[in-house]
Amino acid sequence: MTCARNFLYIISSILIIFSSKIIAKTINSSLVGNDLPKWQTGYLDIHHINTGRGDAAFIVFPDSTTLLIDAGDISESRPRTLTARNAKLVPDDSKTAGEWIIDYIRQFHPKKETANLDYALITHFHEDHMREIDETSKRSKLGDFQVSGITEVAESIPIKTLIDRAYPGYSLPESMLSEAYKKKMYSSQDFDDQSFIKTMKAYWQFIDCHKTQGMQVQRIDVGSKQQIKLKNHPNNYPAFSVANIHGNGKAWTGWYNTTFSLFDDDKIPGENNLSIGLRISYGAFDYYTGGDISGNDDYASPNFSSEEAKVAPVIGPVDVATLNHHGNSDSQSTFFVRTIRPKVWIQQSWSSDHPNDEVLSRISSTSLYPGKRYICANNLLAATKNVIGSKVSKAYTSTQGHIVVRVYEAGKKYQVILLDDSTIERKVTAVFGPFESR
Repeated sequence: MTCARNFLYIISSILIIFSSKIIAKTINSSLVGNDLPKWQTGYLDIHHINTGRGDAAFIVFPDSTTLLIDAGDISESRPRTLTARNAKLVPDDSKTAGEWIIDYIRQFHPKKETANLDYALITHFHEDHMREIDETSKRSKLGDFQVSGITEVAESIPIKTLIDRAYPGYSLPESMLSEAYKKKMYSSQDFDDQSFIKTMKAYWQFIDCHKTQGMQVQRIDVGSKQQIKLKNHPNNYPAFSVANIHGNGKAWTGWYNTTFSLFDDDKIPGENNLSIGLRISYGAFDYYTGGDISGNDDYASPNFSSEEAKVAPVIGPVDVATLNHHGNSDSQSTFFVRTIRPKVWIQQSWSSDHPNDEVLSRISSTSLYPGKRYICANNLLAATKNVIGSKVSKAYTSTQGHIVVRVYEAGKKYQVILLDDSTIERKVTAVFGPFESR
């Protein structure tokens, strides 16, 4: 019986690899140099926007409902921001990261200049995912506070519902501004108390102000498939859903809306591991994004008590996944990679340690799971390429640009479309697929 199973596994692996090679040749070059064809009703578009200052993903659901996941804006006054260790602000420094996100959304939003966001979600409270306030940050047009990142986006593109990990109490287990919380959640080396306090206070002022303008604010409802849903024509797409997999220290069991704790309150390893994670499903197509959760211990060894290990079985196999924690050494454990096994990995990166060399080995390994990989990075810095060496050209499909995953009607097929991030025209630079959703 064991021999039979092994034989079937070998045959299936050969078929997967063979079919992947055929699909790999289906690279549509006719779009290169042209505009991205407009979103159409029935498409699911997932735009991974590159600003060089953190994560931002703009998503258009099949019925035109919109979602923005994160809007990072690392301060330009940080000592390392303008060094070779960090990415440049792209396409240039004539706008802030928040303004470039606004510009991008308006270009590709189905409603263009009358654009709004049905949902905006902040995975966790780090500057490369939400914002950072410093002396250069602009003042709000609506209230007495400074804006950047997500709050700057909201000044120009109204947000109907904002979701974060901790509203309204902002405590787990202590107040976010308490000394105990700060010592638990942030290392003294990497954490600027005053910057964090100023940023969070301005964020709360933003919430209070925009609630008077009609914005709803919610804590992530882990285990729910109803918190983020189609707003316009839900009955037309019964096979579409957004599942809240994890967030704020809880994870979905995969059964109804039941959840479990990822760790004890007194053993929270840091803000990253409180990140929100979603699985977006459209027919046979599945996409996962998980913020900055980790899967390896301090010695880069797989940790089966980690967040990745606990949530991977609930996520299950997907077609496309973003790298947890940008591909840092604590992420993409062997168990996690083997369990979710996407065809396409998307790396939202801005630093020279994105990714770690061993992480790249794991996500590109056909020993962990068979089949060709498509690994695409928003920003792979020269310093990273120099350290990793020839493995970069062998493993990566692309290393620069906006990355669009376009899923076609009913979710049966999808493509990966790369856009030029050096100009405001954002022309197509490469197209891969179409791939069959599994």
